[in-house]
Amino acid sequence: MSTPLWEAGADLVVVGTGVAGLTAALRARELGLRVLVVTKAGQADGNTRWAQGGVAVVLPGEHDAGDTVEAHVADTLVAGAGLCDEDAVRAVVGGGPAAVTALRRRGAVFDAAADGRLARTREGGHSAFRVVHAGGDATGAEVERALLAAAGDGRVPVLERHVAVDAVRTPLGQVCGLLVLADDGVPGVLTAPAVLLASGGLGQLYQATSNPEVATGDGLALALRAGAVAADVEFVQFHPTVLYTGRGARGRCPLVTEAVRGEGAVLVDATGARVMRGVHPLEDLAPRDVVAAAITRHVADAPGGVDDHVFLDATGVADFARRFPTVHAACAAAGVDPARQPIPVAPAAHFACGGVVSDVDGRTGVTGLYAAGEVARTGLHGANRLASNSLLEGLVVGTRAAEAVAADLALGVLARCAGDAELPTAPVADRDSLQRVMSRYAAIGRDAEGLAVVGSVLDLSTVDRKLDTRELVEDAALTVAARALIAAAAERAESRGCHVRTDAPARDDARWARSQVVRLNPSGQPVLADPVADSRGVA
Repeated sequence: MSTPLWEAGADLVVVGTGVAGLTAALRARELGLRVLVVTKAGQADGNTRWAQGGVAVVLPGEHDAGDTVEAHVADTLVAGAGLCDEDAVRAVVGGGPAAVTALRRRGAVFDAAADGRLARTREGGHSAFRVVHAGGDATGAEVERALLAAAGDGRVPVLERHVAVDAVRTPLGQVCGLLVLADDGVPGVLTAPAVLLASGGLGQLYQATSNPEVATGDGLALALRAGAVAADVEFVQFHPTVLYTGRGARGRCPLVTEAVRGEGAVLVDATGARVMRGVHPLEDLAPRDVVAAAITRHVADAPGGVDDHVFLDATGVADFARRFPTVHAACAAAGVDPARQPIPVAPAAHFACGGVVSDVDGRTGVTGLYAAGEVARTGLHGANRLASNSLLEGLVVGTRAAEAVAADLALGVLARCAGDAELPTAPVADRDSLQRVMSRYAAIGRDAEGLAVVGSVLDLSTVDRKLDTRELVEDAALTVAARALIAAAAERAESRGCHVRTDAPARDDARWARSQVVRLNPSGQPVLADPVADSRGVA
């Protein structure tokens, strides 16, 4: 069955029920738009609820006078290692106070300090205590709860268990709807002059990740097939401290939030030696790419090469169970008491710094197609995301994207069309083989030889398949995402941010102080593109 059997319509279709998607849907509804949200799983099954640390934001009256929006901007630019779009950074960081205030009006409750102001913590790369949090280390869960409650009772209709397969386009290439596939294999079309991708990242490219099973790069693949371009896809951030549960861990692994180090925990090896001492001026609070790379080097240099993890010593953190209940519960399940013994940790795939090229209003290079959240490359993150800037970006860009759609509809620049579509055929690689070679050759340490191996394995294990099941849609998306990442990583012969080339360990600003753009060629293969001709201002 490949022809759609049913059709529904809206002014805006949002793909994803995380912070960016729900924020956009709620704002669009406030603006009078007919909105329909679609998710391939349950409403709360995305990545937002797993976010622990908090929201990085400077709120007037809530923060010390010594912290400023300018300082937050500066920290973001430093973490981005020369590839941030400074205008985008200023727009997102500057929009944070209003976005967080709106979220609190929608019912989100953040932790309070003894003086009645919001409690704040500090994470890696931040020069001040500016990360507000909820439930100790359950900020994402509280953000998701509040947004779902605000959207509930039919205020924003949500179509669950339908995976987004392809964009519906006019003969001129404008997006005017979305082809979806139900879990039972029944295809349908959602007609709309605007489609917003808020589908999250691609952590399932790797064997071990902090991401849930839904993070398979669907939005990136859909956007590329629709004619959009992507940028900075080689920059995948590995969180330094994911709970180590043994060799060969697969799938989503429990996160140990960076805020634990913000409260004084330190990284040590099996002998008790400090891992980050002398590595960076901020030591354990260095940016994530620095810490993850340092752990990887430390493990590789261990005598005999027997170690594959380090430890986070949080025994000096006061009242750990109350401050970090989520982490404490995960540790307890693994038989670890953080108050008495160091927590075994290792890096794991965490966040895609690049994605579909869009501006801070969510507009991509394809009329009618918008992107927000982790799936989008707005220029905020550059080569490495600053901790707790992701929830911030989802709130700000989700709001701005809804307002952009309303403005574009009012101007009459968007297209409406009939729901004429068919399930596509696309290259699909074996997921297990893909995850194994990506984890071995395209994780934190990469080199030209290993990246070539990934390309060869993908070529050998890939066959064209009709995308008539959710699993095939996901595997096709992972295949496209892997090939895009490999193409960009192989070309960038330097180390920058969370892209570490062991055969080119130095940063090369003379050649590489720019983003790389990827598009699909006529045969559907990701290739590097001319950044002037094919992007929205990517240099």
